[in-house]
Amino acid sequence: MSQRSTHPIAALPAVLRATILVVGISVSGLGLTSAAPPTTHEPAWSWPLSPVPVVLRNFDPPAERWLPGHRGVDLAANDAAEVSSPAPGRVVFAGWVVDRPVVTVDHGGGVLSSFEPVSAVLDRGEAVRQGQTLGTLASSLAHPTMQQSRSHCPATCLHWGVRLDGEYVDPLTYVLDRRPSVLLPLHGP
Repeated sequence: MSQRSTHPIAALPAVLRATILVVGISVSGLGLTSAAPPTTHEPAWSWPLSPVPVVLRNFDPPAERWLPGHRGVDLAANDAAEVSSPAPGRVVFAGWVVDRPVVTVDHGGGVLSSFEPVSAVLDRGEAVRQGQTLGTLASSLAHPTMQQSRSHCPATCLHWGVRLDGEYVDPLTYVLDRRPSVLLPLHGP
């Protein structure tokens, strides 16, 4: 005689049980712990460079806001590459920060994206469409003040940062679906 399990998951269909276990989602009332929430943005943004660039350095936030870290991603680019807005918005800053030109776009909903070093072709306050050119990657040869500063990347690159409600987040979650893959059985139980 077989004993039936009294655990609430046992009553669920096999496909749903597998999904819960593989993805690690939290099901209210079952006492499961939650894995990290899926990290993706809908609708997906476009890349600020074309073709899709190589990521030279990933997002690596500090443990505390005041500690050093990498608050964005570095994307491989050619000198004078066109940099475009990854989503619709409004330019809220186009100017110099310390020793490099920066463009910042407000996408609404508390989301800002910043690009450096970028020589803007738009002014503060201008609306932008997704894919519209914001400016060109600035060359240290064209800007003497950049020549004197320490380079951010070992090769030419675009630094792209995204803030959500003032906190830096990984820009790649806006262009890539980074949710975990889920394997489901081909056949029933």
